[in-house]
Amino acid sequence: MLNVRRRVWAGVLSVMAAWPGLTAEEAVNIGGRRELFVDRALIGKTAGDLRLALHHPERREIVLETDKPWEGNASGYQSVLYADGKYRMYYRGMNYGKGMGVSDTTVEDHEWVLCYAESADGIRWTRPELGICDFHGSSANNIILNGAMVKPFAANPACTAVFIDTNPACPADQRFKLVLTNEDRKDAEHFGVHVMASEDGVHFTMLTKKRCISDGMFDSQNTIFWDPAAKKYRAYYRYFRDGFPQGIRDIMTSASEDIASFPPGKPVAREQGKEHALYTNQMQPYYRAPHIILGFPMRYCDRGTNAWAWPALSALPGVENRQARSAKSNRYGTAVTDGVLLVSRDGENVRLWEEAFMRPGPRARESWVYGDNFIFWGLVETASHLGDAPNEISLYSTEGYWEGNSTKIRRSTLRLDGFVSAQASAAGGELVTKPLIFAGTALSINFETGGPGELRVEIQDPDGKPLPGFTLDDGFPIFGDHIDFPVAWKRKGTDVGALAGKPVRLRFTLRDADLYAFQFGGAVNAAASAVYK
Repeated sequence: MLNVRRRVWAGVLSVMAAWPGLTAEEAVNIGGRRELFVDRALIGKTAGDLRLALHHPERREIVLETDKPWEGNASGYQSVLYADGKYRMYYRGMNYGKGMGVSDTTVEDHEWVLCYAESADGIRWTRPELGICDFHGSSANNIILNGAMVKPFAANPACTAVFIDTNPACPADQRFKLVLTNEDRKDAEHFGVHVMASEDGVHFTMLTKKRCISDGMFDSQNTIFWDPAAKKYRAYYRYFRDGFPQGIRDIMTSASEDIASFPPGKPVAREQGKEHALYTNQMQPYYRAPHIILGFPMRYCDRGTNAWAWPALSALPGVENRQARSAKSNRYGTAVTDGVLLVSRDGENVRLWEEAFMRPGPRARESWVYGDNFIFWGLVETASHLGDAPNEISLYSTEGYWEGNSTKIRRSTLRLDGFVSAQASAAGGELVTKPLIFAGTALSINFETGGPGELRVEIQDPDGKPLPGFTLDDGFPIFGDHIDFPVAWKRKGTDVGALAGKPVRLRFTLRDADLYAFQFGGAVNAAASAVYK
């Protein structure tokens, strides 16, 4: 059996060795950055049975239910972050009643508020009694903003996003920022985006009295963050392509060194899936590779009036509520939402992965509703649910929106860097990068294989010629499942320092394997070096 496997793999490699001439390309200076295969930006050529494969977060537990009297079934526009030793969540307290077609709610109508929760592990969340805002005669609640606190800048704090300002010049007492939206087009002075600031992430005050953005529509969650690669603030906000209200929901962007004033924005450019309506944007630098901006928009899809005649619509969960909502507006019953992935390397041009990143799922209730699968702004790293596995990424999203008395908040997880992989079947495939210039003395990869699967790594010159000592035959077969695995060659070990600063290509051959990311850096640690002794 082993000899058969060797012959099959040798055949795959011999086919791949007949590589068409690589075109001359300008080398990309990646320095010591971690690079992900979330797009084709660094890919020169592929061959064999290899593709870029979108991965999906795995559903975990419900971590919070917005069932307090000041919360409700329309808790949306949430943000999650980690700061000062705890996870923090910001979410809207809001309820849709009978006037919005929800026949089974018993929550009384109330003003829209912004709520705060915190957690030590990202799983068990508590609502601290903050004593900031009065609700029905008591301040024993977790409300941090109400309508009175944001007037005259906005009618309510419903459309907000909270982030940590990582600008090195940001004053310490302003490190938490809150993006506040005024979506009232009749309020000519305040319509647009405003910014609040806080030292502790709980008590916020207005940063300036003037809006910083005014050229969008804003009836969504609009985001701002410090882009460490561009050394500017980036803003992403709602607009309607081809005009309001019949146009397609889409995203505008603007960049500024001053968070208090942004120039007029421009539409985010996407080549794929221009017909898809993006309700939110959720754009953010990926914290392990901040030169890459990832977005997790909630995609809006209205199946249309004719869908009522289709068996599939009536088979969706909660058909009675769906029909009741449609009496207010047909789309409230026929629209569904899922989560998708956006990728950008310059902040203005994006790759939209048209397949769903987060599907509505198989639940028989509280799913497939307009407003479900809203992925929160923010990614956080948490301990693995497997206990002794590496940390994983936690994402949070909504379920049970627009029905009953509350919204459910579910945690989902993804391996570190695990959004997209270069994936090869058992038949084998390979990938050669564009010419790269790196800094460092060692190469590590994030990958996983099946039992008989493996990867091999070769370093080539810009013309695609294998470099002595770094060929496929010089390398060790790599298999297993690791986040940062050091690549070594038989004569060179892990040391690639002699090639630093020079244009090279990386050639990866894969069989029953996924390659998520690679990174050049310093010398590998002692434990990793021991693997090759």
